[in-house]
Amino acid sequence: MKILSGIKSRAVMTALSLALAVTSGAAQGAPVDGDRTPGVRVKAQSAARERFNIDRDWRFAFGHPYDASQDFSHGTRGFFFAKAGYGDGPADLKFNDTAWRRLNLPHDWAVELPFSSRASANHGSKALGATFPENSVGWYRRALPISAQDKGRRIAVEFDGVFRDSVVWVNGHYIGNERSGYSSFQYDITDYLNYGGENVIAVRVDATMEEGWWYEGAGIYRHVWLTKTDPLHVAPWGTFVRTEVADGSAEISIDVEISNDGKGVEGFTIEHLIVDADGTSVARFETSPQTLNGASSSRVAAQFKMDRVRLWSLEDPYLYKAITQVKRKGEVVDSYDTVFGIRTLRFDANDGFFLNGKSIKLHGTNNHQDHAGVGVALPDALHEYRFKRLKEIGVNAYRASHHPPTKELLEAADRLGILVIDEHRMMGTTPQIRNELERMVRRDRNHPSVILWSVGNEEWAIENTEVGTRLTQEMQAIVRRMDPTRLTTVAASGSGGTQGTAAGSEVIGFNYKAQHDIDAMHKRYPDRPMLVTEEGLTFATRGVYVDDPERVHIAAYDKRSGGARTASIEEGWRFNAARPFLSGMFVWTGFDYRGETTPFGWPAVSSQFGMLDTTGVIKDSGYYLKSVWTHEPMVHLLPHWNWSGREGEDIDVRAYANTDEVELFLNKKSLGRKAMTVGGHLQWSVPYQSGKLVAKGFRNGKLVATQTVETTGPGVSVQLAADRTRIKADGSDISVITVSVADKQGRVVPTSDSLVQFETTGPIQIIGMGNGDPGSHEPDKPTERHHFLTVKNWRVKGGEAKEALLAHLADDDASTWRRPFQWVPEDQRPPESPYYLVRAEFARPKLTDDDTVELFVADVTRDQVVYVNGEAVAPVQLDGLLVIKLDPAKIKDTNSLNYLIRSPAGGFGLLAQSAQEGGRWASLRVTTPAPIWARRVFNGYAQIIVQSTGGAGPATVVAKAQGQAAATLKFTVQ
Repeated sequence: MKILSGIKSRAVMTALSLALAVTSGAAQGAPVDGDRTPGVRVKAQSAARERFNIDRDWRFAFGHPYDASQDFSHGTRGFFFAKAGYGDGPADLKFNDTAWRRLNLPHDWAVELPFSSRASANHGSKALGATFPENSVGWYRRALPISAQDKGRRIAVEFDGVFRDSVVWVNGHYIGNERSGYSSFQYDITDYLNYGGENVIAVRVDATMEEGWWYEGAGIYRHVWLTKTDPLHVAPWGTFVRTEVADGSAEISIDVEISNDGKGVEGFTIEHLIVDADGTSVARFETSPQTLNGASSSRVAAQFKMDRVRLWSLEDPYLYKAITQVKRKGEVVDSYDTVFGIRTLRFDANDGFFLNGKSIKLHGTNNHQDHAGVGVALPDALHEYRFKRLKEIGVNAYRASHHPPTKELLEAADRLGILVIDEHRMMGTTPQIRNELERMVRRDRNHPSVILWSVGNEEWAIENTEVGTRLTQEMQAIVRRMDPTRLTTVAASGSGGTQGTAAGSEVIGFNYKAQHDIDAMHKRYPDRPMLVTEEGLTFATRGVYVDDPERVHIAAYDKRSGGARTASIEEGWRFNAARPFLSGMFVWTGFDYRGETTPFGWPAVSSQFGMLDTTGVIKDSGYYLKSVWTHEPMVHLLPHWNWSGREGEDIDVRAYANTDEVELFLNKKSLGRKAMTVGGHLQWSVPYQSGKLVAKGFRNGKLVATQTVETTGPGVSVQLAADRTRIKADGSDISVITVSVADKQGRVVPTSDSLVQFETTGPIQIIGMGNGDPGSHEPDKPTERHHFLTVKNWRVKGGEAKEALLAHLADDDASTWRRPFQWVPEDQRPPESPYYLVRAEFARPKLTDDDTVELFVADVTRDQVVYVNGEAVAPVQLDGLLVIKLDPAKIKDTNSLNYLIRSPAGGFGLLAQSAQEGGRWASLRVTTPAPIWARRVFNGYAQIIVQSTGGAGPATVVAKAQGQAAATLKFTVQ
């Protein structure tokens, strides 16, 4: 049976289910005459919708999962959760975050943490999780001005992804909680805003609990947006564009969910304008008038034809845009853009996968979302960089393992022509899990790159059970109602029974051929499409050719990682290539990633499964895939040829090539020409002598490719090479820089481990570094670290005169003084005094030699005098707080902080009520400065990533290593 993508009937079309409960109304209308004129450019039309990126200028500090004293006293205020607007600690609108670190999003605080043997190896051994509560909660705050003119609009804050368990507060009001670290979510905050003034968003993120078994990061690691709309608007992710292709034209179906968040009935029409990649109008359709009650939603469907369409394909990933305009009395009140591609998909049970009717074998890789140096907080341009590296080895497909990817990754896949399996994080049908699944499908269903939904991965507890069948089929039904144009799979680690996730899947996904009898499954389910969703699972350290367990390095010769239940990359591909019914193979993995350090535990901190290392340098197995997945003539030799001390010993030399034959030469002497087996490799045993090893590839007897590997001298210079030297001055664009060490002849030294230091000038900054060494514990992202300590044991003493109170500065024990925050019945309260001496204590913090210590003190009253250990100090004003820099040599085991204040208006009791147990009055900050930016090259290579800071102009990166010539790389930021 051939399973086709696309809408096959009106019945299927009307079966579309949206994530929200909506009423449905089909639109009647027709294409607007005269709007397909070639060459007519479409200009952006003014509309009520505004969408802003609000990544910049956040404040960040570490909290604590269960100790309120280390969590800025959050959760301790009376009624803090019981009453609207009673958020306390950082959730309080009036909390002063001046002492916090300022940063821009996306941000992953886990990548900034040190490595530890006590940490979870699966998560990259970063000092995070239950063992490290002091590092496992982070607070983010941002001021947000909202214009008075925005009153009457609907305003929402959108988070593309927060890891993990985030709670959002706005102006002290609890807004909501998102448990998943991978789902995009948003909140309508209209009713909580201060129009014409400042507003504060506070986000508490708790990354204590792991959601997966790989490095997951921590923090607001994807973008944040603010959207403003008319009450009558397109709902979030509210459009769905589907296409049917025939004879060079396409039938376009667009479903739009319209929300009316106003109180009354609204009349409106919808106009769809289709523009091509040049911005030229190619089609327009306007619906008949519609009406919608207040506080309700409706689905409006439209269908029209486009002639002379250009299909989206791997070679030509052509994109159109649908501009959907909502009009009320002819005025545009909302405009919503949907980028889409026109193409057909088909998974065939016997012949595999087809795109636009063309048979395509899926050359896929599985990937997690982290990259060396930046963790999971990838700048947008880094997704494109990673895809381009994968495309170099012939990759045409990407499985987002094992969670929904960021939307910028899908946008890059759309632009570059990469096919994507979009995967849900967890199997289930409970309201929470179902809602997460629906959000994924709604968000991603317009991307032409997405060819298949995956609703689960290796669900061992249910993989061969009736429950597994049921959950698979129920989740597929949910997806099918929302998107009838794509099929669904579950990646199974074991199959063969009549029940389970494989038995229930529309497309059967096999993880590792050696764990299944795939041929038997094809016979059992002859009508089911199939593909290998994971294959390989091999270990290899880039540039290493002798096992070295002490350094957690594994020789990079492609071999099985275990026994008969595993396969080499070569075995996996040859099996797949020989079976046309298999749609393709997804290698585990494309890139190495932090965590899952099999076969080692500590001191390994990253996996070694990748075809590329954590920085994107291609490993030898990646070159094998290039030899079988690409046609441009190539030959690749391994290993390197620096084996001093092993003269005369046999070295295992291998060649990967897509030529008919390869001839190997050592110092111009032929070691024989061999015929290449299809899908295989060639191998020689070569007694080592220094010099030059050359492989020559031949097709039809003609030399078409050559690679040379030669013995190098010692490193004498640092080299820098950027993927681009012109970047945008937008504060987010990046350049990826390869760092290497070369000998006198400019050849990269493949065994170098030089320590290289980096400096920048101009409007750029380094945001991360890496070198691909799975055992390196060097910092990825040297970062200044703030640690906040509680100032506690608050006491107060009233007096008639300043001098009398000052005599008590020397009191060793203030326990008999009044507790300022203790409630006292009105008839027992002491009379107001003209003056008060307020005291608190703080302990000596643990300090390193470079640490600085500062007291951040509230300006409690205008004429207060501050004393530390009985001595008057002169604080410095900073954004509403007073800052006192302390001399570490003068800090005692127990220290006193005193304020001498005049009785404030309303009395001291009113002042104490707003102090939140003293949390607003003072805090102690210990700052550990960031280490210098330095990284060792690993087997000759390292990587740094630089990002623009927002300004324009020339910039440079300088790299220095002891005893070697420095390198300078110039950039233009424009």
